[in-house]
Amino acid sequence: MDALTIDLGVAAIEDKEYFEMTRNKIIATREWTKSELYKLGFDFGDSKSNFIFAKHPKVSGNELFEALKSNKIYVRHFSKPERIGDYLRISIGTDEQMKTLISFLENYL
Repeated sequence: MDALTIDLGVAAIEDKEYFEMTRNKIIATREWTKSELYKLGFDFGDSKSNFIFAKHPKVSGNELFEALKSNKIYVRHFSKPERIGDYLRISIGTDEQMKTLISFLENYL
């Protein structure tokens, strides 16, 4: 990171009101997304971070990754077949981005 990036990061953390507002927004969006993924049958641990590591029992991680990517919805897929090959790392974005993801999955599944 360059000095400007570091300075901006420090300023964001020092602004307690901004930090709390942003953190609470991410948490709310993450919890909503977890609820929607659960309704769609996804399996995942109880994430407390800014991403959800999830898999669907009926559709491979690679298939979902490629379908999402072809619709310009970007998640991370680890192509290692052992243990995590069917998982997607879904970063928490804006409410609009997460609604787009869920809407796509509702139609795809």
